[in-house]
Amino acid sequence: MSTVRFKKFGIEAYKPGRSSIKKFKKIIKLSANESALGMSPKVKKVLSGKNLNFFRYPDGKSKVLRNQIAKKFKCDKNKIICGAGSDEIIQMLCQLFLSPRDEVIVPQFSFLMYRIYAKIVGAKVIFAKEKKFKVSISEIIKKVTKKTKIVFLANPNNPTGTYLTKLELIKLRKKLRENILLVVDDAYSEYMKNEDYKSGLDLFKKKQNVFLLRTFSKIYGLSALRVGWGYGSKKIIDALNIIKPPFNVNEVAQKAAVVSLKDSNFISRSIKHNIFYATKLKNFLNKYGISSNKVSANFLLLDFAKCKFSSKYFYKKLKMKGIILRSTDDGYKIKNSLRLTIGSKKENLKFMKATESIFKK
Repeated sequence: MSTVRFKKFGIEAYKPGRSSIKKFKKIIKLSANESALGMSPKVKKVLSGKNLNFFRYPDGKSKVLRNQIAKKFKCDKNKIICGAGSDEIIQMLCQLFLSPRDEVIVPQFSFLMYRIYAKIVGAKVIFAKEKKFKVSISEIIKKVTKKTKIVFLANPNNPTGTYLTKLELIKLRKKLRENILLVVDDAYSEYMKNEDYKSGLDLFKKKQNVFLLRTFSKIYGLSALRVGWGYGSKKIIDALNIIKPPFNVNEVAQKAAVVSLKDSNFISRSIKHNIFYATKLKNFLNKYGISSNKVSANFLLLDFAKCKFSSKYFYKKLKMKGIILRSTDDGYKIKNSLRLTIGSKKENLKFMKATESIFKK
């Protein structure tokens, strides 16, 4: 019996950080850059409330959430679009802007969904080399051709944890042609307290040719609810709303996101926790010859070049103790490295204790 024909894509599917280990009921998952403190206690109250009507469709335009975002970040609600995670908005941008044979530039080591969604619509993905795991403006500019439509980058970058400074980001936008859309993914911006850093939203709020991405999956702790948002010119937002699925952000996600934006005390605690433990873990691992990026987002890229053990050996030994890190071999093609998410106090201390025991042998 013949099968209905379908498209075949020469694409490596996205592999998320592992979340289970055989023979372990409870694991310490430090592989997916999830929130160390979980979600705001105020969100938990909303989720346990009795006023959730699951038989009704959610607001397709996420009006209340967009109003709250606009208030929180001092921006125009009419230039905001919400999605089922920021990755859905990446997908819609690729559908809106790209045709077969168009070109998209992404940093050599960057969030995998930029290249995946671009390839799905037939665009050619061009990789710009990084310098010491940092996005290079000069390498991006070198790759620009007449076919270049979009430049995607996360700042800070995932999985490297490095970032472009305020001045470097402004310089990149100036050097790119006006008709190239620069997409700046601010997924980890809330964690950033580095003096030379500014978020894409703060820098390019009024630019017509820059599109900004934000997510509730990281510091807000709403990964499972899948909610993110994008900010761009009114023309782009209006066009995206035409192709947007009608009820893409569910009712629970919208309510939880609104409340999470209001809990500034929880966000402050999350930032302080992250800076303290990222610094502690960086200094701790350095004693064993494992180096990492400057503290920035809620993760560290661990380099084993000067360590007596390889990253694969360390990963395997941790796994035997019920602790999972992110292998950067898969998808990212970064050799002899691992990505470590900053966990809760309990998780971080258990990770440190496990590391000590591995190196004692």
